[in-house]
Amino acid sequence: MNTPKSPAPASLSGEKNYITPQGLARLQAEYHQLASVERPQTVNAVAAAAANGDRSENADYTYGKKRLREIDRRLRFLGQRLSNIEVVDPALIKAEKILFGALVEITDEDGVTKTVQIVGIDESDAEQGKISWKSPLGQALLGKEVDDEVAVRSPQGLRHFAITAVSYPQKK
Repeated sequence: MNTPKSPAPASLSGEKNYITPQGLARLQAEYHQLASVERPQTVNAVAAAAANGDRSENADYTYGKKRLREIDRRLRFLGQRLSNIEVVDPALIKAEKILFGALVEITDEDGVTKTVQIVGIDESDAEQGKISWKSPLGQALLGKEVDDEVAVRSPQGLRHFAITAVSYPQKK
């Protein structure tokens, strides 16, 4: 019996990892901070703790080694994400349709209006109104225009949204 395979992560499947220039800058800054500041500091702390003798009961050594593994794991993850990145600058887009990077004003069936921006999966933050282009709402909005309506299945059931405005952020 064939069982369905789960989709491979973007970096393994060859799928592009779309991101805005701001999202790229944040990922690069995190990578640089970990590789150039935190990792060397942690290595020095582990070396100092190891010099104190018995490592089996040395909490500083144990914690330092654990933190070093966490840093190395995050660096590997960021390295994979950055290796398959494709930067899309929304400031260069001139379209009426909703594309990656668009700022979209939507109104739900209760009359509540909010603005969301379609961004990459590494930069989505619902509290800031940044939704992934891969999310159900992001997928429903892509390709639509002002006055279109979309329906999105959510944990609360089927939700309907009207698109009231579409724009693209401009460079400052």
